[in-house]
Amino acid sequence: MRWNLSPRRLLAGYVVGIFPMADDDGKVHWLAPDPRAIINLDAFRVTRSLRTLVRRGLFEIRINSSFAEVVAACADRPDGTWISPQIRDAYTELHRLGFAHSVEAWKDGALDGGLYGVAIGGAFFGESMFHRATGASKVAMAHLVERMRQRGMTLLDVQFMTEHLRSFGAVEIARSDYERRLRDAVRRPCAFVDGAGSLTLGESLPEYLAP
Repeated sequence: MRWNLSPRRLLAGYVVGIFPMADDDGKVHWLAPDPRAIINLDAFRVTRSLRTLVRRGLFEIRINSSFAEVVAACADRPDGTWISPQIRDAYTELHRLGFAHSVEAWKDGALDGGLYGVAIGGAFFGESMFHRATGASKVAMAHLVERMRQRGMTLLDVQFMTEHLRSFGAVEIARSDYERRLRDAVRRPCAFVDGAGSLTLGESLPEYLAP
């Protein structure tokens, strides 16, 4: 069965604080964690080892050069994945429209790690990350945070807390606090990349959630 993951529906979900994940059977569920995990940009934790990796410049950072490959790598997990073929296709279309982006760490012509997510205004909704070389995804995360700061973005949503995200300084906040931050962030006139997709938010927004 195909679930409604049109770009309009996906974007409408993000601006009200929900996002889709697929189960093992491919059924799509819309989730709104409470508490919600975020990374405060000013409190992003850069360990000594990560700082050394960044300074040494072992990885070349690229933005959106291989979005589909990043998503495929994130989905390639031996313990299963929530990134179903339909999820993959939906986010590839969001990327084509300028709303979904990848931050990639390359070395010697190979994609060694990265992450992808959705950007709306001053918010970046991190979806998944992967690494094939030690430290590659961490360097990509550091560049994501720095890019968000440079672009005036304010909310890095990482959805669920994990020990890996906690090592970056992720914290959990109540949904009411998250929704307040979200309302402000998505209305900021920011662009993750020049020419990125823009979304006009109005009172009629709930109609985007119609089937």
